Amino acid sequence: MPLQAKAPWASVVVAAVPQPLGRRKPQEVGNRVYLSTIGWSRAAGKAGEPGRRRLPAISANVFALGTVSLVTDISAEMVTAVLPLYLVLGLQLSPMAYGVIDGVYTGATAVLRIVGGYIADRVRSRKAVAGVGYALSAVAKLGLLAAGRSVAAVGLVIAVDRTGKGLRTAPRDALITLSTPPEALGRAFGVHRAMDSFGAFLGPLVALAVLAAAGQSFDAVFVTSFCVAVLGVVLLVLFVRDRRDPQPAAGTVSPRGAASMLKAAPVRRLVLAACFLGLATIGDGFVYLLLQRREELSAGWFPLLAVGTNLGYLLLAAPIGALADRVGRLPVMLGGYTALIAVYLLLFGPLGGWSLIVLTLGLYGIFYAATDGVFMALAGPLLPERLRTTGIAIVQTGQALAYLVSSVLFGMAWQAWGPVAASRVAAAGVVVAIIATAVLLARRPDAVIPEESS
Repeated sequence: MPLQAKAPWASVVVAAVPQPLGRRKPQEVGNRVYLSTIGWSRAAGKAGEPGRRRLPAISANVFALGTVSLVTDISAEMVTAVLPLYLVLGLQLSPMAYGVIDGVYTGATAVLRIVGGYIADRVRSRKAVAGVGYALSAVAKLGLLAAGRSVAAVGLVIAVDRTGKGLRTAPRDALITLSTPPEALGRAFGVHRAMDSFGAFLGPLVALAVLAAAGQSFDAVFVTSFCVAVLGVVLLVLFVRDRRDPQPAAGTVSPRGAASMLKAAPVRRLVLAACFLGLATIGDGFVYLLLQRREELSAGWFPLLAVGTNLGYLLLAAPIGALADRVGRLPVMLGGYTALIAVYLLLFGPLGGWSLIVLTLGLYGIFYAATDGVFMALAGPLLPERLRTTGIAIVQTGQALAYLVSSVLFGMAWQAWGPVAASRVAAAGVVVAIIATAVLLARRPDAVIPEESS
């Protein structure tokens, strides 16, 4: 989308309509009102032409948030692409120890997602809370300069970085849901995740280029990563628009009000499903380490495994998101977890060589494209608008904490039974999670909780 000189992201991208927008009658969607021109509609063409479906508009705010995520992921992936190899081969950590660190990387600060979500709903400023999170992650990049080879120092820096991610994720996703009509959420999240994964795709390549230009100096990578992260914060401040809602009634946004969401059966089922799916997912680092050991890849190839996954993700996120809006988000998401089963089984199947690497990374990209944004698109309409950020944070926290447990258990299984048995147990776990999620969410997955329940 080309940048306009005077209003770069302020205007909303809308589909062309035959009448002036002001003459359109509003249409009630769930608890919110949208113009009837937004969303899937049968638009009358020229005289005598049959009506046809028009793609829903994606707001400029979604593109702005996607740009921020793209830049931030370049910064993050510059550092994290080589982290598993560095910890296991460089610092000689055992698989179990790596599992603990990998779980902490995603799950230990998960509770801060709830804190960030609650504060954003309380102060009605999701952009400000997200900005604090992005700034913390930027500062953490400089901390790596002083960490050296100390595992404790690296762990502390990772904790600061994950604190930033924990604070920003729910407010960012809530801004996407509040900038998009419900029927277009899959496509909106798909576009955002595609832009996000494009940054993740570029990050390792930028890191390799910096290493080559700086004589293999990791300090140069850390400094460059910090500068890129600062650019992401600047883009957020300049171009992302917050939604300033009226101050809610006293007691609406409170710990008791947030906890009351769990009294609603749809939210309870959603959180349980998130936990099951988190338990069935092992870390990317494990998948790449198993591939690297199976194919005896050199250390120089290792960062490119993440590039392969992110390439598939960025190419498929938007079309799969649009598909989820049309055929249903739940079946698309479960299809993504079916691809994850194939990934785990391929790691020690009969296939080998480059065909194994390409197929595994391609399926891994499909898994992310069909699950990450699609799950948030499925969850958004289930949650009351005034507590939307808190609700998303609760769901993400449940999934992240379950992921922490999964990473530790997989590391223990690898160390006790070997990687072959561990990967097959992981595949069986995904089967159980798919069945449990289908049972939990098959009943009225698009139901909206009334505001009064909050």
